Amino acid sequence: MSSDESVDSEDVSEERSAVAPSLEALGWREEFSRAYAEWSIAGTLCARVLSERRGVLFLAAEAGELQARVPGRILNAPRAEQPVVGDWVVVSPGEGEDPGIVEGVLPRQTVIARQGAGRATHRQTIAANVDTVFVVMGMDGDFNLRRLERLLVVAWDGGAQPVVVLNKLDLAPDPEGKRAAAEAVSAGAPVVGLSALEGREIEVLDPYLIPAQTVALIGSSGVGKSTLINQLAGHEVARTGEVRERDDRGQHTTTHRELLRLPCGSLLIDNPGIREVAGFDAAAGLARAFNDIEELAAGCRFGDCTHRQEPGCAVLAAVEEGDLDASRFAHYQELEKEQAAQRARTDVQARSNTKRRWKEIHKAMRKHPKRRWD
Repeated sequence: MSSDESVDSEDVSEERSAVAPSLEALGWREEFSRAYAEWSIAGTLCARVLSERRGVLFLAAEAGELQARVPGRILNAPRAEQPVVGDWVVVSPGEGEDPGIVEGVLPRQTVIARQGAGRATHRQTIAANVDTVFVVMGMDGDFNLRRLERLLVVAWDGGAQPVVVLNKLDLAPDPEGKRAAAEAVSAGAPVVGLSALEGREIEVLDPYLIPAQTVALIGSSGVGKSTLINQLAGHEVARTGEVRERDDRGQHTTTHRELLRLPCGSLLIDNPGIREVAGFDAAAGLARAFNDIEELAAGCRFGDCTHRQEPGCAVLAAVEEGDLDASRFAHYQELEKEQAAQRARTDVQARSNTKRRWKEIHKAMRKHPKRRWD
């Protein structure tokens, strides 16, 4: 690797757990074998993305760790198709110390994705091939049921199994009350409580830390994800920070995503705190996270009931009778509106892109009128 292309490997966590040599220990499955069999490029290998730094992927393969660059043809693809932590990629190894080249990304089994920040119309993939999502929320001032519902929409939509992890048990005046409140909106996802700082009740996570399976952590800044990772790893692998006293919110201490292998053999993906939580076209996640409302809606008189003022609406009846929390229903409607607005923006952008592309084609045709255009 030339000096102008070199990447300072010291930026990569030196405390990363040793990666087992077998692909199976890294989460390899039969589905990936079948997908890789369709590749016809000789001399390639499969590797899993551990992290990314300045356009270079750090990978784990059967022969050990290596680096690879992502070519322009992949970087120019839609963002949702570009490799992220947890992906399995096909790589042409480099010679000597030169980095390899990523030839492609194998189809993902699950994803964690959200809408890009602000009014972006693109899908931001956070992690790939995740089996379980630890949705981490503090029992202090960070506790917010509406934010929890949003995080569950993101988790359910990608196909992974969410587990609600209520951290900071040591700071909770009413831990059982908060746990009951979280269970009421968890849509069947398990809810556990612990104190990562004190190491209390950490063992409640043992059933979900399975060798060769991948767990990802999501949650807002300051909920204690880094402290929890250090506890699970048995030593410090993630930097921790203080939270503000006035609102119990923290600053980002994790600034990038990285896949780690825990002593128990489970694979763990840390994620920076999420400031804005919105699923991208997350209809499946919304239906799963609010399955109680979906079940009620099946009893409405009209199949296209909007649950606003139609007669015979089973959802409104449940709210009036106190069987459905009014604030939960209002949040469900808010998320539906956000999804509709996001789809509308995406449609507008798609039409704009198509129009621009046809303008480019017509311009080229006028410039080269004798060229045959199929």
